[in-house]
Parts: sequence; C-alpha cells; structure tokens
Amino acid sequence: MNIPDIPNNHALLMLIITVVALYFFRRDDIPLETSSLAVLVVLCLVFSIFPFEGSAGHLEPSSLFFGFGHEALVTVCALMIIGHSLVRTGALEPVGRNLAKIWKISPTLSLLLTLIIAGSLSAVVNNTPIVVLLLPILISVAIRTKTDSSPMLLPMGLATLVGGMTTTIGTSTNLLVVSVASDMGLPRIGMFDFIVPALIAAAVAISYLWIIAPKLLPKRSPTLPDTSPRIFTAYLNINEESEANGKTVAELIKLTDGQMKIESIQRSPDNRNVFPLPDTLIKVGDRLQVNDYPDQLKEFESVIDATLYSGSHKMDEDHPLKADKQILAEIVVIQASGLVGRTLKHANFAHRYGISVIALHREGKAMEIGRQSIGNVTIRTGDVLLVQGEAEQINELKESRGLLIIDGAANLPYTKKAPISLAVLAFVVLSAAVGLIPIAISSMCGVLVLLASKCLDWSEISNALSTQVILIVVASLALGSAMMQTGGAEYIAQVFVAASSGLPPAGILSALMLLLAVLTNIVSNNAAAVIGTPIAVSVAQQLNVPVEPFILAVLFGANLSYATPMAYKTNILVMNAGGYQFSDFMKVGIPLIILMWVVLSFLLSWFYL
Repeated sequence: MNIPDIPNNHALLMLIITVVALYFFRRDDIPLETSSLAVLVVLCLVFSIFPFEGSAGHLEPSSLFFGFGHEALVTVCALMIIGHSLVRTGALEPVGRNLAKIWKISPTLSLLLTLIIAGSLSAVVNNTPIVVLLLPILISVAIRTKTDSSPMLLPMGLATLVGGMTTTIGTSTNLLVVSVASDMGLPRIGMFDFIVPALIAAAVAISYLWIIAPKLLPKRSPTLPDTSPRIFTAYLNINEESEANGKTVAELIKLTDGQMKIESIQRSPDNRNVFPLPDTLIKVGDRLQVNDYPDQLKEFESVIDATLYSGSHKMDEDHPLKADKQILAEIVVIQASGLVGRTLKHANFAHRYGISVIALHREGKAMEIGRQSIGNVTIRTGDVLLVQGEAEQINELKESRGLLIIDGAANLPYTKKAPISLAVLAFVVLSAAVGLIPIAISSMCGVLVLLASKCLDWSEISNALSTQVILIVVASLALGSAMMQTGGAEYIAQVFVAASSGLPPAGILSALMLLLAVLTNIVSNNAAAVIGTPIAVSVAQQLNVPVEPFILAVLFGANLSYATPMAYKTNILVMNAGGYQFSDFMKVGIPLIILMWVVLSFLLSWFYL
C-alpha cells in the first residue's frame, strides 16, 4: 500500500488535533463542553499564530466561530425546544394512555406496537421526549403484571435510535451531515430522500428488537428496592442532664462529627420556633427537629444524652418510627431539568420540593457517598435520585420539567396547549418536507409560536437547550472545516482509498460505514458525523462514483449508537431506569450494529451504485 504524502504542516497539525480531540471527547472525567471549547480555542490560536494560505485564500481564525450561527445548530436547538414543548404540554399523553391499555390485552403484540410507535415518533421528534414518555408506561406495566421490565426498556430505547435515522430531522447527527454536505456545494438531501432504504433497515432492526433482543437480556433487579432505608423526622428533647444543655448549635454538630443537621428548634414554654444559627444556645426544654435514618437518630440521642420523640410519643418498642405517608420514588434527571451541571445544594432542591434525597445512582450503580454529601455532587444527565416525601409532594414533583418519575405510577400531564404543540410540529415537518420553507426557518417560526401561545416561557426554553450539544456541534464544525481547507480530510480519504484499494466501491462504502459505527460508540456521534462527511465526499470523488451514498454511509454509520450506554444520551436514561449493566448494551447492541451494517451496506449499493 502506497501511503500518500501529507500535503502541508497545517494538515498534519489538524490530524493530530483531531486525534487528541476524539480522545478528550470520550473522557468521562472532563465535561464534553470543556473539551469542545478547548478544541475551538486551540484551532483559533493555531491559525492566529501560524497563518494558513490555501487554494481558497487566507483562513481567517474568527471564521471558525461560524458554527454558532450555522443553520444546522439553529435547527437542532429549535427542534429540541419543540420536542420539550410536547412533554410540557402533554401532547403525547394520548399515545401513552392508549399504549398502556393495549399492554393489558397482549404484551407480545404490545411490545411490537411500542417499538413501531417509538421509532415512528423519533423520525420527526428528538428521541429524548419519546423515551421520557414511554419509560414510566413500560415500568408501570411491569409492576402491574409482575413481569420483568428488562425485555422492554432497552429494545424501546434502541428503537428510538433506529427511527431517528430515517429522516434528515430525526437526529442532530442527520442534520449535521446534510448541512455539511450542502456547505461543500453538493445538492441538498431532502427530508425523505433516503427513507426507502432507511425504512427497510428499520423494519429489520425492529424485528430483531422484538423477537431476539429480549431473549439476550438477563433479568435485572428493579432499581427501587422495597427495603430501601428511609429518612424520618424526629425530635430530640433536651432535659437538665442532657449533654447539649448550655452548648451552641455548632458545638452539638461537632459532638456528632458534623453528621447531625438541626432543622429547627422548638422552645418552651410557648413552643416558638428558633432558627438554629451556629451560635444559638441550647436550653433545657428545647426540642431539636432532626431528619435522618433511624440508626443515626438513635446515635444522636446517645451522643448528646437527649430523649428521642416521634410526634408526641417517646421512642420505644411500643412507639417505633413509622413512615406513615412517606413514600419512595426514583427520578431521572434529563437535560431540561436545570439541574445538570449544578449541585442539589446549589439548586436548593430539598427546600424547593419539600422532599429528602436519600441516594444518587449513576450509570446503574449507587454512588459511594454519604447522604450529607449528596447535595455537593454535581448532577449529570441520566442521574437517578432516590427521594422520599409525602404522596402530594411526589405528585407535585411529577409536574416539574426535566424530572422523569420512574416509580411506575407517573400520571402524564395533558393541557389545553397540547394541540398547539402538535400543530407546530406538523407545520415544521410538512413545510420542510414539501420544500415550502427551509427547516431552519420553519423550526424557528415554530418556537416563536410556542412562545406567543405561552406553551413555553423563556426559562423553559433555556432548560430545553443543551450546552453540551451546542458546543460539540460548534467545535466539530470548526474542526471539520479546518481539516477540509488544509487538505487534512482529503489526505485521510486518500489513505482510506489506498488501504481499501482491493475492494470495489461498494466494499469501500461498507468499510466507511463500519468505521463510523465504531467511532460513534466511542466518541460523540455529532463529532464523528462532521469529521466523517468531508472524508466521505473526498473518497467518492477519488473513486469517481456518486457522492450521495457515501454521505448516507456516514449518516447511517454515525447513528449506530447501540453498543455502549455513553454512545447516546437516552441510553443512559434507559440504563438507569432498567438497572442494566454495560454488558447488556454490548449483548444487544453489537449484533444490532452488525445487522444494520450488513443490511444498509447492501441497500446503499443496490439503490445508489
């Protein structure tokens, strides 16, 4: 194999930056937003310090910021907002309600129908609200029928990814591939231009997810055990012999090694409430209100030599702690919650909702932290909070944006604004499909209608947007542009063609798709798509074959995010809700990737080459 020479030093530098960027994009310990911003800054600095003159002229460093105003990013953001409005207004509630009824009749056929509906909706709506809609329904079905939820949740989540690849607006990845190809002067791919091969492949994938995938999944324990520890409110009564008598609140907390948190102090004789400031003196007759686990409460009673009461009863064998109206629930944090990137303490979560956070689960496992430090943990998308509160408080929590209740009893809201959200979605899709208005403009018109009709307000719109998506798109577009202008993308294409020189065009197309499929399960699918598109164009031009099938090979390959929980954000939601392990995604996802790769390779060759 004759490896071509690198065209210039700037191209070599772009290749190095690309490899480093892809490495940092996959790091869990560095926020994706930070890595993306770093890539953008490094690119600008490189071309500022080492100017580049190419065939198209001088590469202006500030031009690399074009991604912030790119039509693909504008469209992605607008569609995220429209998808959020469907959840907030309950526009999809009838779908969920009717699905729940059908599950009672025939679970097997209902699973197939659920997979078809999930895939169909994801073709025109971001798959996050679809997963948010269906997770509580499927968990509720499993609880009522006393069956395992494992065969339902993961296939449903993957079905939304399969459906998302069938149109240009199904995922942000599709939009980016189509837009980057258009920027390179190629004819713009229409919304449904590739729907025939996509639907054939989707039918094969849905059949696999319905018949085979459930048999590959082991039974997983629910993430909400019935024996979970509960937090109780109790009172420590201070008498004359108490160690706390005459000490300050700060001294008491120090006695308990910082574990005791006093919520309030009831002071006799008039039972007035005293705020527990650090220098507040504790007196005989005071009652300290404390919320904690039973064993911790008994420990506090012993350490400060107080008497523990629950209500008006002294704690003993005849009057043990009782949960009464307190119930446990699990909530999954999604992007629109406003909690992502913040701590529970900073968000004032406990006081805002009047509930206690008992535990935090991340990537299917309980985090090894004490309850006192849960409030200081930075929340990520897909984290699960085990909370405790009264039924009324939990119901209020269900109405909060961005918090997905997975206790199996979530009632989906339905408002009078729901028809407006559905009408906006229909307008955006149809106007773009018939070529009346470009999708970027129609989607922004839709957002304006949602604001004017008060389906959403600005705070909800800001919560619907993802800084992670915005920055990875901008950084990827800048990197892709720099590679293309310096000749780095063309060089990779030459190496790829040289390495696969013994293969026919169909084989090279198939190899390109497989490369993108592997890459998208390791790094961001958006980054893989943007970097892969100019390479695909160069490969097709060097082979002197139609460009469109190679662009579609990148589009489809970058959508095969099935094999790891980190490959796509909804995979994390499904993993936490179903108690899946990393290996479960590999068992189901890898065969699905191979199946889709084979089918799509054949279809693209059949239809286009």
